[in-house]
Order: sequence, then C-alpha cells, then structure tokens
Amino acid sequence: MFKHTPNPPESETVERPTDPVSPYAFLDSRKLHDAALRALDHYLAPPAKKPESPGIPSTIFTVLPEVNAETLLAHACETLASANIMATELAFTLSGPTCNQLLGIQQLISLAELSVNRVLDKVDPQS
Repeated sequence: MFKHTPNPPESETVERPTDPVSPYAFLDSRKLHDAALRALDHYLAPPAKKPESPGIPSTIFTVLPEVNAETLLAHACETLASANIMATELAFTLSGPTCNQLLGIQQLISLAELSVNRVLDKVDPQS
C-alpha cells in the first residue's frame, strides 16, 4: 500500500520556546479553588428554586368573594354527586384490585358529599 503523504524529514525537529516562568506559577490557589467550585456548581448543582409569590393567586379558577356560602356548598354538593356517579359506573366496568380501589375512592366521595349536605342543611339562606 502506498502512502500519499510523505513523512517529515527526520533531521528537522520542532523547537518549542522555553519560557522560564510558567503562566500558572503565580496564581492564587484560593482564586483557583473558587473558580473550580463555581464551575462545579454551574454544571453539577441543581438549579436554584425560584421563590413562589404567595400574594398572587392563580386566575385559572377563581371564586368571586361575593359568592355566598350556600351557593358554594350547593356547587360542591353537585360536584361530589357527579364524581360519585362517575366513580361508581367506572368501578363496575373493572374487576379485581383496581375495582376495589375505585370503590374505596367512591366511598370517600360519598362521605364528603354527606358532610357537605349536612353543612348545607344547617346554613341559613341569605336574602
């Protein structure tokens, strides 16, 4: 097999300049240590958590302040009744442990619905 590029001449050697002073000889080891820590933190540390703003509520779902307690309880009762029916119907399409888990969730929904109904019975309607 023929080599397309010639070998460099053996008589010529590459001379490197010799610098009596290394550029790293006078660096402060504390600065090097701090720089190494910053580099490690930048690449390996988890990102800092941004503090959540506690005063700004999400506006996706908002309950107006002027809505009275009876109306809120009535909506909660209707929502729980719907969730109860959906969980019951879905549980009967399943079998085994999944069905048992869903029936447990359905029972919790029923208990919450009973509690909301009891509170709703005790609320005086506002005129």
